[in-house]
Amino acid sequence: MAGALAGIRVVELAHIMAGPVAGLMLADLGADVIKVEKLPGGDDTRRMQPPMVGDQSAAFLMMNRNKRGIALDLKTEHGKDALRRLLSTADVLIENYRMGTLDKLGFGYDAVHALNPRLIYCSLSGFGRTGPYAARGGFDLVAQGMSGLMGITGEGPGRAPVKVGAPVTDITAGILAAMGILAALQARTRTGEGQLVDTSLFEAGIVQTYWQSAIALATGASPGPLGSGHPLNAPYQAFATKDGWINVGAANQKSWLKLIECLEAPQLAADPRFATNADRMGNLPALVDALTPLFAARTTAAWLDLFDRMGMPAGPVLSIQDMLADPQTRAREMVVATDHPTLGRVETLGAPVKLSATPARVTRAAPTLGQHTDEILRELGL
Repeated sequence: MAGALAGIRVVELAHIMAGPVAGLMLADLGADVIKVEKLPGGDDTRRMQPPMVGDQSAAFLMMNRNKRGIALDLKTEHGKDALRRLLSTADVLIENYRMGTLDKLGFGYDAVHALNPRLIYCSLSGFGRTGPYAARGGFDLVAQGMSGLMGITGEGPGRAPVKVGAPVTDITAGILAAMGILAALQARTRTGEGQLVDTSLFEAGIVQTYWQSAIALATGASPGPLGSGHPLNAPYQAFATKDGWINVGAANQKSWLKLIECLEAPQLAADPRFATNADRMGNLPALVDALTPLFAARTTAAWLDLFDRMGMPAGPVLSIQDMLADPQTRAREMVVATDHPTLGRVETLGAPVKLSATPARVTRAAPTLGQHTDEILRELGL
C-alpha cells in the first residue's frame, strides 16, 4: 500500500535535528523526502560521534532514514541550478538555516514562491522569523532555558537548573513543522497556493508548559521544579521500591482510593490531610513521607503485578536499552531494521503514528553522502 503522502515531494534543506525530524515524519508517511546536503562535508550530524556504526555516525543514521540524499555546493551556479530545478518539482521545502542565509543564496521565501507558487516553504529557527530575537541562532539547550522548561525541571528549589534529557525542543519543533506542513498542504487543495510555515525551538518549548503556564496565568506565580511530581495532581510521581523505582499515577480520587487499597493502608483514607486532591497537593511532603516506606516494602515487579491485577496505573522506570527491548516497544514496531548500502542491516526507531489504510513504513536506511545525487539529477533532466 502507498503511504498517505505518496506523490508528495519534500526537499529537506536542513541539518542536525529539528528540520530532519520534520522530514523524517513526512518520509514515514510516504513522502519522497530528498535530503540536500552541503559540499564539502554534508550534514554536521555526520560528525556527531562516537558512537559509530561501521564508518557512519549513529546519530545521522537515526535522523535520516527513509530519505534519498543529494549533495550540492550551493556556492556554485551548477549547485544553485540543480536546487532550483529540484524546487520547481517539489511540494515542500524544509529549511532550518539561520535567518537570512538562504536569502543570500537566492532561496529565500519570496524567491522560491515566485519559482513555484504551489510550494509549501517551512522555516524552522531558534525563535521564529518575527520578533526581537528573530536573527538569533538557536539551540535546544538555549530554548529549554528561555521557554521556562529548565525552570520546572529538576529536583527542587536551590538545586542547579536541569534540562530535559532529550532534545525536546528540537524534536517538538520538527513535529510542529510537520503538522504545519500537512495543514498547508490541505489548504493548498482549496486555494492552489503554497504558503510559509514558520515555527521555532522557542515555541516548541513553550507548548510543553501548558499546565505550568495555566498556573502562572491564574496565580501570578511561577511554578518550580517538582522532580517526577505533577503540578496539579498527587500522588503522581516516582517512588523507590525494594530494588528500583516505580511511577504511580493516582491522578483522580478513584485512583487514589484504589492505590490505598493496593497499599493496604486504610489509615491514609481517614487522614484529613489527604482527603481530596487539593489536600494532597497542599500536604505533598507529608504524603510522600507516608507513601515512601510502603513502596520500599516490595520489589518493582511485585508492585507492578499487583497494580496490573487491580487496574492501578503504574509503570517501571526503564533505561533506554530496557525500553528498546520491551515487548510493547517491539509489538508497536518502534524498533525496525533497514538495509544500508555499506553497513548491511541497521536498526532504527519506527514510525510513531499508525494509519490503518495508508500505513507509515520505514523502508530505506539513511543515505551515504550524495548517494542518490546522480539518480535525482537524472530525474531533473540533468
